[in-house]
Amino acid sequence: MNVQGNVQGNADGKSRYHEVHARSLSDPAGFWAEAAKEIDWIEPPTRIFDPSQGTYGRWFAGGVVNTCYNALDRHVERGRADQVALIHDSPLTNSVTKLTYAELLNEVQALAAVMQDFGVAKGDRVILYMPMVPEAVVAMLACARIGAVHSVVFGGFAAKELATRIDDAQPKLILSASCGIEPGRIVHYKPLLDEAIRLAGSKPKACIVLQRPQLTCEMTPSRDYDWASLRRKALNDGKSAACVPVAATDPLYILYTSGTTGVPKGVVRDNGGHLVAVKWSMFNLYGVKPGEVWWCGSDIGWVVGHSYIVYGPLFHGATTIMYEGKPVGTPDAGAFWRVISEHKAVAFFTAPTAFRAIRKDDPEGKFIRQYDLSKFRTLFLAGERADPPTVEWAEQQLNVPVIDHWWQTETGWCIAGNPVGLGMLPVKHGSPTVPMPGYQVDVVDEAAKPVGANTMGSIVIKLPMPPGCLPTLWNQDERFKEAYLSEFPGYYKTSDAGYKDEDGYVFVMGRTDDIINVAGHRLSTGGMEEILASHPDVAECAVLGVKDAIKGEVPCGFLVLKAGVKRPPAEIEKEIIALVRDKLGPVAAFKLAITVGRLPKTRSGKILRGTIKKIADGDSWTMPATIEDPKALEEIGEALKGRV
Repeated sequence: MNVQGNVQGNADGKSRYHEVHARSLSDPAGFWAEAAKEIDWIEPPTRIFDPSQGTYGRWFAGGVVNTCYNALDRHVERGRADQVALIHDSPLTNSVTKLTYAELLNEVQALAAVMQDFGVAKGDRVILYMPMVPEAVVAMLACARIGAVHSVVFGGFAAKELATRIDDAQPKLILSASCGIEPGRIVHYKPLLDEAIRLAGSKPKACIVLQRPQLTCEMTPSRDYDWASLRRKALNDGKSAACVPVAATDPLYILYTSGTTGVPKGVVRDNGGHLVAVKWSMFNLYGVKPGEVWWCGSDIGWVVGHSYIVYGPLFHGATTIMYEGKPVGTPDAGAFWRVISEHKAVAFFTAPTAFRAIRKDDPEGKFIRQYDLSKFRTLFLAGERADPPTVEWAEQQLNVPVIDHWWQTETGWCIAGNPVGLGMLPVKHGSPTVPMPGYQVDVVDEAAKPVGANTMGSIVIKLPMPPGCLPTLWNQDERFKEAYLSEFPGYYKTSDAGYKDEDGYVFVMGRTDDIINVAGHRLSTGGMEEILASHPDVAECAVLGVKDAIKGEVPCGFLVLKAGVKRPPAEIEKEIIALVRDKLGPVAAFKLAITVGRLPKTRSGKILRGTIKKIADGDSWTMPATIEDPKALEEIGEALKGRV
């Protein structure tokens, strides 16, 4: 199975990628020792990789370091004190706030001292339940400064899910806010926080609550403390916490993967490996230089926000943008271009979903032409599969390279991408390009044997994982081995399916549970979505397998049409069915295309395929905790009536 895409190359045709990647696999210790020179160590590691530690070995054993020092102090000491470190741009509150490296350090030192006053010390956990505000960045760095382990829970997450995370992490302190702001509504955080603490068996010592002017909340006596008052007093008293040395192998943070059943999986990120890998990626992968403006349009509740709103750009001495808004509706489909233009961002990283929303509202790209994007060099997409029609649209409209790349919460940084800093490789639409240095990516069959080029299989990563990837799950070593390492011995299981082509390009076609079995034929829903998205009237789509008494499963396609399409949906649905039959043949058994007003998504923009499938199959389902708008699932149920 091969996908032919447009191929675009590096201007001079030279890329250092192949030699760099080869060296990272043949001499991993030498490669990462060199990368580690970019980090300020309190004590350098005694072993770059120690295979005797942890579940599969540990990176930078014996090293002592402080993550916050590498993000802030060293830049202030070496000439970047007055450079802007953080730009907070919030169309939802109509405000822009800028903090220099010196100002950000001052805030972090003060909050870290406040946390120490509450008894927080090295190794203690602190949960952050915060909206997209500068204080959230300050809180993460303050934890890192004193060696506390932060766990950011997406703001507005349901009380029950927050409670399970409180019970697992057992935080000494919770930092929160009175509310989050969404277009047209305010999300009340405090009642959710109160209910979560009531449900949790483990109770925090205290909560520090940021009162936002859009909605203040009542405080619980003897437990809740006002953030602004504590901050003001600490600054007035000249309180300042010093950096606490931690082992490179000590945890920096826990980030829970979004499961709603049982004990959640707490992905652990260590200090040393994370520092080295994420810092290395800022130039070598993203092509960003210190002092330049970088924007990652994620949320700090997700791994992308951890790595590339907060840590990566600050390790690198760049300026990072934090955005509290949406791709459309705050105020229009030109929101992203306004931010890039106003703050002179050279590179932008967002989800394909965001671009599909923009393309739906502004198919001609009229808003793009309204802004000066002369400083803008590269667009990066990740989070969901970047379908070729969306990538092509972005390339044509922006006239810059559009780089798809693939990674996971567990890895913390890119598995496969196109390394701009090493010299771009030719782009093949539908592929995130090639494995990054440190990653040996194989495609294997059910017996863990590698398969040939262009053959579908399970995508796996050869152990050991490179620096920056999870060493284990929080307090769950055995579960880590069982969930990720046992099925394919010697490999980490990504749970993604796809293939590699004859050039070694990786094609991620969907989660392994998105590969549907139609009368014995294994078919990729990602491949079908690519065909649906190529129809000129389709803005967005999702394909999933629904139960069928004869074939086991048959594919069902959900379509969202572009704004301004006047033709009858039934006519377009017939064309879609014919298109799939033409491209894939009758083996796909594709006979069901359903037009809907929108697709149900999480607030990070991921389509809730699993829940849609349960509705279509008539199975019982629960409301996902991170859903953006619950009514979208009701609409799916209505659209399916009489169709399945």
